[in-house]
Amino acid sequence: MKQKYLLPGIVIILLLIAAFFIVSSRSSDEGTRVSTTVQRGPFEIPVYTSGQLEAENSVQIVMPGELSSRNVRIWEINITDIVEEGTVVDSGDYIASLDFKTVEELLNTAKDELEQAFNDFEDAKMDSNLNLSNIRDQIINAREEVEEMQIILDESIYESPSIIRKAEMDLEKAKRKLEQEIRGYGLKKQQAVSRVDRKHIELRQRQTRVNDLSKVYESLRIKAPKPGMVIYAKDRFGDKIKVGSSVSQWMPTIATLPDLTSMISITYVNEIDISKIKVGQKVKIGIDALPGKILEGQVITVANIGQPLPKSDAKVFEVKVKIFGYVNNLKPAMTTSNIIQTGLFPDTLFIPTDAVFENDSMQYVFLDNGSIVKQVVDLGDENENYIMVRKGLQEGDVILLTKPGAPDDLPIKGMDVYREIKKRKGIEEKEAQKAIEEDKKKPVKLNNKPGTPGQNNIITIR
Repeated sequence: MKQKYLLPGIVIILLLIAAFFIVSSRSSDEGTRVSTTVQRGPFEIPVYTSGQLEAENSVQIVMPGELSSRNVRIWEINITDIVEEGTVVDSGDYIASLDFKTVEELLNTAKDELEQAFNDFEDAKMDSNLNLSNIRDQIINAREEVEEMQIILDESIYESPSIIRKAEMDLEKAKRKLEQEIRGYGLKKQQAVSRVDRKHIELRQRQTRVNDLSKVYESLRIKAPKPGMVIYAKDRFGDKIKVGSSVSQWMPTIATLPDLTSMISITYVNEIDISKIKVGQKVKIGIDALPGKILEGQVITVANIGQPLPKSDAKVFEVKVKIFGYVNNLKPAMTTSNIIQTGLFPDTLFIPTDAVFENDSMQYVFLDNGSIVKQVVDLGDENENYIMVRKGLQEGDVILLTKPGAPDDLPIKGMDVYREIKKRKGIEEKEAQKAIEEDKKKPVKLNNKPGTPGQNNIITIR
């Protein structure tokens, strides 16, 4: 009899235990839910960056232009001395010295070459005078010989015809010799003048080189063109110029004298946020060295080409922010904290980004207005913590920040919003494809010039 009632009793006990755990689980789930409400109000989309102060305008102190002149051609030279960075200088004050030894060696060589050119010029003049003097003597002798042959011919008038004929031939020969000496003198004179002129030109070139090198030597002491604070330039590796650094015709800047009355902040924005940045956007600037000081500014340039971060595949884009007004104690290279206002919506719906969930096809929230459902939402721009809501929710709606129990079993609401989003994306894809097809239809012009082996001909799209 006891065994008859034992089995049903055990089943009832197990059912009571299962019911207890189910109720406990539900009550526990209810107790751990975290919810919030849909808010309406102004919505800001800031981008936070750090930057560095620079002067908007500055005077560059560069290596002397005389170094690249035709007669000098020093393409690179070392800095042997430079004043301390941050030194305040007046116009004409000493800034730096370049390597005197390099120019001094060239100058000494040029002076030796000048001396040799002068000696060659004097030798050419002496040789020309001597050679022409000898030729003039030969012309005089030839003239005297003509006169002598003429006298012999005159005295042979009563001689035999053969003697007269011989005298005539000797006279003609003497005349031809005289003509040859005169023509030879003209050619020798031209040759001598040309040789002397070449030596004179070479002498002038050597003198010009010495003069240019002397000017360069004097210009190696770099002086300030105007008052300002000395800020070192950077070399091709991004390191600051110092004693021992070299400057070249390709990177000639030694230092700058910034205009501290007009400052900008140079900052870099990652490739994810750069599309939000536009010229003219307002910026709030904090100076790390001046705590509590907030300045106003504006974006003035946005780079079109990114640059990679060191030791990273990520790219950043340079953005310049102009600081309004003049502020004391602002100095180049100070670190700034910038808040770029990329968007401001005075009245819109928004929710925390943590409340948004998604699958492969849609974004949704867990709406809890009495019973929990998956509500499809059409979302807009977002900031650091919140995201705008275009459609799918109303102000004051309660949404969960965490997934409820058994989320896959919850009904989905708002499929009309989903279809509208899908339709919009379809239109956007068609427009993009249409633009691609139109680009393909544009006529192309082939460069029909023969290509160099190993190179492709250029295709120009009109």
